[in-house]
Amino acid sequence: MAIRTFGTMAVDWEQRVDFERLRTQRLAKLKAQLERSDLGALLSFDMANIRYMTATHIGTWAMDKLIRFALLPRGGEPVVWDFGSAARHHQLYNPWLDHTPGEPTAAGAARTGARAGVSTLRGAFHPEFGIAHGLARTIATELREHGLFGLPVGIDVAEMPVLAALAAEGIEAVDGQQVFLEARRIKTADEITLLTQACSMVDAAYDELYAFLRPGVRENECVGLVSKVLYDLGSEYVEGVNAISGERCSPHPHVFSDRILRPGDPAFFDILHSFNGYRTCYYRTLAVGSASPAQRDAYIRCREYMDAAIAIVKPGASTAEIVSLWPRAEEFGFPDETAAFALQYGHGVGLSIWEKPIFSRLVSLDHPEILEEGMVFALETYWPAADGWSAARIEEEVVVTADGCQVITKFPAEELLVAGRKYWTVGGALGTLRESQSHLNTVAGRGGDPPNPRAEAGRGEVRPEEAI
Repeated sequence: MAIRTFGTMAVDWEQRVDFERLRTQRLAKLKAQLERSDLGALLSFDMANIRYMTATHIGTWAMDKLIRFALLPRGGEPVVWDFGSAARHHQLYNPWLDHTPGEPTAAGAARTGARAGVSTLRGAFHPEFGIAHGLARTIATELREHGLFGLPVGIDVAEMPVLAALAAEGIEAVDGQQVFLEARRIKTADEITLLTQACSMVDAAYDELYAFLRPGVRENECVGLVSKVLYDLGSEYVEGVNAISGERCSPHPHVFSDRILRPGDPAFFDILHSFNGYRTCYYRTLAVGSASPAQRDAYIRCREYMDAAIAIVKPGASTAEIVSLWPRAEEFGFPDETAAFALQYGHGVGLSIWEKPIFSRLVSLDHPEILEEGMVFALETYWPAADGWSAARIEEEVVVTADGCQVITKFPAEELLVAGRKYWTVGGALGTLRESQSHLNTVAGRGGDPPNPRAEAGRGEVRPEEAI
């Protein structure tokens, strides 16, 4: 059965995303993974993990600040220490953070799951200010209250002063990121719905982009257009739009510029955004006005690698089996797999862009991961063209089903699409498969014998205006 997509609103006449179920199931999975570990608690400073644990969000401006933190003690409930008035907001509007008996109240949340607190602001608070030591004392108090002091605490990301302060308090800090990512590896039904909805918004953005592309527009204008479409449709956050065109396609620079698109350019885009926290990573390649045979051939090769991979996605298959279908780095111009990393690639998608499982010849052949029903990941392929400057890039997001997979990125990509206006010549429509340098499309321009109009003029004189 097809994965359903809905409108972005909640309604009383149709079962769509059940956010209470989403919160409950995410936390239950994280608690179960914590129980399977040898950790006493999980301490998070990562926005995606904090959201997964506590279902709180204060805006993407905070993503790189390392100012919030949350704790999940073994056998207990999550506590988030948040930025200033955000904590008060959680107390008022996040009743699931009140862990006291009875009806939830703001006062109950303030005493239990939603508290004001601050971390070290990526070093903006100097270690001498004591913020890190205050944080460590707070965590030590919570661990003692739960009878967990002395057990290791799993941490996802943290600043050095925080790690030093935890050690000074007698807390053993170990890697907790694997516990978080293992819990997030298999998606719930509601997560799959949100991921699919996020992709449907990018479908719309690509349709607008296809209509917009033409010679004279700039890469940064494409980024602006896509961002507007997504925000108009309800995107929470446009993380980035990789807009790469012309000679910038090979090697792939992974950043847009103000380059002006020209006739015959290849242009590929990666659209990354978030809908209710759930992300996309979604490449498409388009040609501007026309494409050369080399560009077409690169796209065909890129598509073949993609289709071969998708064809074997099912529960029980491994990441090693998939990457073995992809070319070695040396086959497309790189000295080794590190140098070619992320060009033939796959990664989980969820509350962050790169989650488990990972598909790469750099690691997957020696460390295969087994695919399971409910995984959602993106597969990316790339191929440089024989002309030495253009390239093709395709990415599809797939959901692993009971007997295979479904692709949830639906903007057409089985063949290279040509965008822009159609040009007309005296002989009819100008072909879309042509070299961008006009002389290379004629026999004479390619160095062959030019046609001689006068040799064909036995039946009459050729007027100057008719001469080729």
